[in-house]
Amino acid sequence: MDAGGASDAPSVPAPAATVLPAPSGGAPAFRRVLLKLSGEALLGDLEYGADRDRIAAIAERIHAVSTMGVEIAVVVGGGNIYRGLAGAAAGMADRATGDYMGMLATVLNALPLQDALEKRGTRTRVQSAITISEVAEPYIRRRAMRHLEKGRVVIFAAGTGNPFFTTDTAAALRALEIRAEAILMAKNGVDGVFDADPRTNPDATFLPEITHREAMERRLEVMDSTALSLCMDNGLPIHVFNMDDERNIDRIVSGERVGTVVSS
Repeated sequence: MDAGGASDAPSVPAPAATVLPAPSGGAPAFRRVLLKLSGEALLGDLEYGADRDRIAAIAERIHAVSTMGVEIAVVVGGGNIYRGLAGAAAGMADRATGDYMGMLATVLNALPLQDALEKRGTRTRVQSAITISEVAEPYIRRRAMRHLEKGRVVIFAAGTGNPFFTTDTAAALRALEIRAEAILMAKNGVDGVFDADPRTNPDATFLPEITHREAMERRLEVMDSTALSLCMDNGLPIHVFNMDDERNIDRIVSGERVGTVVSS
């Protein structure tokens, strides 16, 4: 694991990665993407915390995409850990303190994901928006882009480093900063965007394609309004898909239509 001032070269040589072909057999549809994972995506069957097998399955698909030649960054949430802290956070008078607790939770998720990726031979860096130099580099945009150019997966932790902003906003911000071509927005148990919550409304209609503006006006649950505005203002497409099947990541990167595409 890198400290903030570590050199680009890994301290222990990573094993050679096996190059995996795209599922469609063709060239990837994207050169650089950002994957947004919620903390709940790491839960598995647990009530809170991180499930080792679930993290391993996600890491396997990220590894596959990386070996296809696609530069991939990851923003991970912290809800799976923060859920266990909800009682303590609810009693706090200061919202900012609770938000900083959530940022630390995302670091706790980033580290096992890094470990699972490196077990598969994927060179990985964790960059944190708050200073934790013993376990992660500080977030530096040019360094992050250089890591991606060298084929490393970059995991962005601690959100934006500021309270009152969600990890959705962090995903939109980092995607724009590193010039990602799309955000892959992983959802749990939902195949994409619907006009109502399909878990409570059996008549909800699936929307295969929608604009950023329409998603905002209809208050659809794509991502929070700040993040959605950033994507709309900068023409950044969002692919919303079901993370229950981890291979959906491969399919989207290979150009298949999966889930909902939110674009301008």
